Amino acid sequence: MRLTGDSSATSRLDWTGWLFVLIAVAAIVAVLYASGQTSAGRHGARPHPVAPPADVVPDVQPMELAPVTEADARAQNADIPLVTKGFVAARPFLYAGSGDARVRARDCLAAAMLYEAGDDSKGQLAVGQVVINRARHPAFPKSICGVVFQGSERATGCQFTFTCDGALNRRYSDAAWARAQANAESMLSGTTDPRVGLATHYHTDWVRPYWSDSLEKIAIVDTHLFFRWPGYWGTPGAFRGAVSGNDAGVAKMAALSPAHAVAVGAPPVELAGVDANAAIGAPKVVAGAGEAAGRDTIYVALDRRAAPESFVTTALRLCGDKPYCKFMGWTNPTLKPDSDTMSDMQRAAMTFSYLRDDKAGFEKALWNCSEYKRDDTRQCMKR
Repeated sequence: MRLTGDSSATSRLDWTGWLFVLIAVAAIVAVLYASGQTSAGRHGARPHPVAPPADVVPDVQPMELAPVTEADARAQNADIPLVTKGFVAARPFLYAGSGDARVRARDCLAAAMLYEAGDDSKGQLAVGQVVINRARHPAFPKSICGVVFQGSERATGCQFTFTCDGALNRRYSDAAWARAQANAESMLSGTTDPRVGLATHYHTDWVRPYWSDSLEKIAIVDTHLFFRWPGYWGTPGAFRGAVSGNDAGVAKMAALSPAHAVAVGAPPVELAGVDANAAIGAPKVVAGAGEAAGRDTIYVALDRRAAPESFVTTALRLCGDKPYCKFMGWTNPTLKPDSDTMSDMQRAAMTFSYLRDDKAGFEKALWNCSEYKRDDTRQCMKR
């Protein structure tokens, strides 16, 4: 009886042990299967983008984001293959307009570059190239400001989020704004960013726009991914549209750009390198002694807090496209003259001067180096 009882107990223990093992294995398989399904659902094969018909201009989708975590967005974006076939750099772009229209275009482009990429020149060039690519493409507005502020009248759906999310209420430093303006001016004068090719869309790698599945990823610049349409609308032949050289004023730019403020009738604002009144057209402009009409001399009170490089931007803005322009600025407003006659004290206190004479082929900017040190002494005024 004892032997039989012991044998039966051993059998029951063996059976129970195997049952436990089977249950454990089943649980593990179930977990792995569920994990695999979740992974497949999150990072499954991306459908191949379908090229829009070559005879129909594609619709531009708003910047709407899928509700995924940053980690999942990065993983999903990494799964999108990088398409290098047919990659070409954009042709140099030369803005057709001049004067205030060019200044407005430059400042719209500078705002996009600065607020989208921050105070980083390489990132700014990538953003600027996308703006110019869009302006050349028939799917987008045909002006620089039109591209940048497309959809900005809506709370959602704008193409560049800084134009409708309140970001423009945050100000960068005067020096950062001046650098962005210089980069924008360079791109309107032929500078290109070959890294992003003919990209018309981009986003950071921690978000997932719904439109990304319909486009081809063609470039990666730091944390930004750049896309083009598949088929004809992503080829050089599609980027042949004429871009307007007469950018209109944009109300949302009035607080940053005097050229926009004047165009939309906005009140005076304080901008980099120049006081509020000077920015909006109050600087004294007089005909210098012995100078012919059209040979303007501009006297301006400069902002002492501004970067000295920004004085050049101010001079170019106020001189516009005049063939002859003499610009003189003082950071001490009490010593700024109101006419072409100035005392020795006023002349010695001058902070910055700029002279352009197209007829003589001359252009030069000089600083008072006792006030602002310059690495190149040729940029110093003679005392």
